[in-house]
Amino acid sequence: MVPVDGAMLKLECLQPTGSFKVRGFFAAALNLPPDRLRRGLITVSAGNAAQACAYVAKQLGVRCRVVMYDTAPAPKVEGVKRWGAVPILMPRDAMLEWLATEGWKSEPESFIHPFADPEVMAGHGGLGLELLEDLPDLGRVVVPVGGGGLIGGIASALKGARPDIEVIGVQSDGYPLWTRCLEAGGPVSIKPDTIADGTTAPFDARMFELLKECVDRWLTVPEPRLRTAIPELASAAKVVAEGAGALAYAALEQLEPGPITVAVVSGGNIDPKLLASLLS
Repeated sequence: MVPVDGAMLKLECLQPTGSFKVRGFFAAALNLPPDRLRRGLITVSAGNAAQACAYVAKQLGVRCRVVMYDTAPAPKVEGVKRWGAVPILMPRDAMLEWLATEGWKSEPESFIHPFADPEVMAGHGGLGLELLEDLPDLGRVVVPVGGGGLIGGIASALKGARPDIEVIGVQSDGYPLWTRCLEAGGPVSIKPDTIADGTTAPFDARMFELLKECVDRWLTVPEPRLRTAIPELASAAKVVAEGAGALAYAALEQLEPGPITVAVVSGGNIDPKLLASLLS
C-alpha cells in the first residue's frame, strides 16, 4: 500500500490484469466442478472482468469468450485478446438484454457472473482480509462501486471480523446508480456519462439488499473532480488509475479527518489517449 493525503491506497491496479477482478474469477473458476471447467469460461463485462476471465482461463488451460460493450476502451479489448480469449462486442442495450435474459445458457462455456456470483465476491473478500492483516487498527475503507461485487466481498469480510469498520461506497455523478436506487427503493434508469466505465454495470436485484446492509455510507464524486484525480494520483503516488480506479481517492477530500483509512484503487486500465488528455 502507498500513503497519500492522510490515507493508504490499496493498489489493485497492480494485479496481473490491471484490476481487482482477477481475485474473484480465480475463486469462481477454481470452485467449478472439473467437467464444467473443461467446457471453458464465458462472462459479460465492460472490460476488467473480461480481462480477468481471459487471464484465469489462460492460467487454467481452458478456452474463454467474453461479451463486452462495443464501446469498451481499446486497451481492455486488446487485453482480452492478449490472454487468448475471444471478445464478443455488442451495443450496451443488447449486452444488457443478453445478461438479463440469461443468454449464456445457450453457450457451451460455463458462465461466471462478473459481480453477483457468491464465489466471485468471496474472492474479492480476500482483499478485506489483507487489509486487516496489514492494518489491524483500520477504521474505514473507501471503495468504488459498479455492480457491487467488490464492496460486497470486502464488506462481508471486514464486518465479519470487525463490525465497527466503516465501509464507504463511491460512485461518479455521471452514473450514480446505487445512490439513486437506494433513494428510490428499487431500480432506476440512468444512462452512463462518466469516464469511470468500470462502474457502469446495470442494477441487479441480488445486490440491492446486500448493499443496503453492508455499505455504511455513500459518496458521489463530481465528474470534473474525477478527471483531476487521475493526474493527481500519477503525480503524488506514481500510480496510473482508470476512472473507476481513481474514484475512492477522489472521494477522500469529502471525508472528515479521523480513523485509519484505505482507499481502494480498483484498476488501471485506462485508454492511453484519455490519460494523455488528462495529463496535458
